[in-house]
Amino acid sequence: MPLALPAQITPGQPPTALAPMQDITGASFMRLLGRCGPPDYYFTEYYRVHESSRLDVDIARAIELNDTGRPIFAQLIGEDPFHMGRAARELARLPIAGIDLNLGCPAPKVYRKNVGGGLLRDPAQVDRILAVLREESPGTLSVKMRYGFDGDENFDTFMEMFARHSVDLVSLHARSVRQLYRGSPDYSYIARAVNALPCPVLANGDLSSAEKAAAVLAQSEAHGAMIGRPAVRNPWIFRQFRELKAGGEVFRPTLADVRSYIELLWEVTDEPGLSDDKHIPRMKKLLNFVALGVDGEGAFLRAMRLSASGAELMAICDEHLVNKGRSALPFAPDAHPNLIARPNHEGPLEDSCEG
Repeated sequence: MPLALPAQITPGQPPTALAPMQDITGASFMRLLGRCGPPDYYFTEYYRVHESSRLDVDIARAIELNDTGRPIFAQLIGEDPFHMGRAARELARLPIAGIDLNLGCPAPKVYRKNVGGGLLRDPAQVDRILAVLREESPGTLSVKMRYGFDGDENFDTFMEMFARHSVDLVSLHARSVRQLYRGSPDYSYIARAVNALPCPVLANGDLSSAEKAAAVLAQSEAHGAMIGRPAVRNPWIFRQFRELKAGGEVFRPTLADVRSYIELLWEVTDEPGLSDDKHIPRMKKLLNFVALGVDGEGAFLRAMRLSASGAELMAICDEHLVNKGRSALPFAPDAHPNLIARPNHEGPLEDSCEG
């Protein structure tokens, strides 16, 4: 089936997309991924739409500064059809590939407001929102969703609805909202969506390596892959996926490559006048993912979490990644299963949002 999207960057291969992630998928991180091997498409973090909302400055900046050569979708999250339409008109003035409706964010502080994943409990309201967005979106209209809130009781209803509103693309995270990021995804729902919809479907949810993404696409017959948190841990994952699908040699980063990546992360998370006590938590949030592929014992993960300054953090990186002959050691292609991405004192996993 031809892809109902803007021109694909990697013709002849399944398309890839960076999943929208709050406080991560801004202009700087997108540009960083471009240096490691970018996806075919980017999605902004969500723009929260309500009666008094105005176009988010950071999201507009990410769109206007997008110099990656890849199309970018603007994601909306909200519950009022009129104001969602207003936001779509505002965004249509910017160089976007399309509008994406968030029906997947599982953060309790979000779904309790009946937005994001919370809207999966209210098909009638989603129907009204899609009618407005279809009318106000001159380009591609996409939806990012989970297969249901508690279960799949509305799944078939949404499939019919998306077809009726001529949605151009659906990205499906194969968990329910209630699951958050726990338990194994059920990729059979992606296969069901592929069979039910006339539009392309991107598989999402724990596509933790290029090999895992390829396996899920083969199993579900999804048209492409949307990857979020694994791309924070391994920014080469989109390059690796393309190389794997092309049947060529797949790039395998070393710990020295990871050290260079961390230097880039430091640069893109820094701002003029930002003090260490504010910068270090930003870095730790990202390095909690990166560290999962460094060593199975979690030595780097534990040491990094205890750092109190930039100088100390970089010294820890040198110790665990490049000193004593470590630079040539391989970076794990997947996360070590016995390690946990985030300690509680840095924010529980359920308070973040990647639909």
